[in-house]
Amino acid sequence: MRIFPRQRGFTLLEVLISVLVFSVGLLGVAGLMVLSVRTNHSAFLRTQASFLAESMADRMRTNLGYVDQYNGTYDSSTAGAASCASAPCTPTQLAAHDRAVWSQQLVEHLPSPTAIIACENQPPNPGYAGSQPYGGLCEMTITWTEADLSQTGGTPATQTFAWVFQP
Repeated sequence: MRIFPRQRGFTLLEVLISVLVFSVGLLGVAGLMVLSVRTNHSAFLRTQASFLAESMADRMRTNLGYVDQYNGTYDSSTAGAASCASAPCTPTQLAAHDRAVWSQQLVEHLPSPTAIIACENQPPNPGYAGSQPYGGLCEMTITWTEADLSQTGGTPATQTFAWVFQP
């Protein structure tokens, strides 16, 4: 009967291979977590855009006789301080106040935002503001930039939230 010499180091090799496989798995999990955070931030920005759009639609509904005053482009150049904070406003002043405040909110909550509001049809008679419905539709488009989800690190992608509503 022949006796074979005992093999040494085979268990160490198995351990090294299993550590390598485990490390590759952990790198994959880390990559998935990074993608998850990016996707979560993208969803957060879309939610912010939705909340901001609803906020402006509510502002327009409260000043229904002057909906045409809300038409225009909103960005960092139209952002400003509240103009009606200390005294009561006329409906026209309220529309200017709402435009400035909403522009400021856009700049604070979205990266590089631009919004356009375009209402068609004539608003109701200003003397009856709030008592008769608005006969047309308004289109609101909010755009902002956000990091691309790819790993290339290229230029930021432009995202758009478009909404057609009746104030």
